[in-house]
Amino acid sequence: MADTNNQGRTKTVNTQSARIRNMLRTYGKQLTSAKRLARFKQAMDASPPPDDAAKRAKRRQMVERIAHEVIENLIVNTEHSPVVAAILNQMEAEFGQRFIFEYPLDGGDVQILRDTQQGPQELTGDARNKVMRRLWEITLSKVDDTML
Repeated sequence: MADTNNQGRTKTVNTQSARIRNMLRTYGKQLTSAKRLARFKQAMDASPPPDDAAKRAKRRQMVERIAHEVIENLIVNTEHSPVVAAILNQMEAEFGQRFIFEYPLDGGDVQILRDTQQGPQELTGDARNKVMRRLWEITLSKVDDTML
């Protein structure tokens, strides 16, 4: 009977040893993680903060790239996205007339047609430049407003 009691103690000691080893292993992992986090935090504190001017320039560049795509969408596609529809509606409200943007078949520059009672009339010169400038400004504004 004394032999059985001795085996019970051995199992208890082995179980306790395993628990202690697991606890020490877990503690070691936590300590390693804490050291890594401390080094990472120290490196982040040492690095200079991102330049606001650089962030603004990068955002501006992204807005312009997307605005170009929106204008291409406006000119090429007959089905308009909600953003393109909003741009066209604002253009119509500001100028008091509807515009049609088309690429000519010969591959030339985009044509801006004013929708009149006599039919479409092409805008040229200063009137065309004014509409294109305003189209660009409105598109930039809409894209900038919708970007996160």
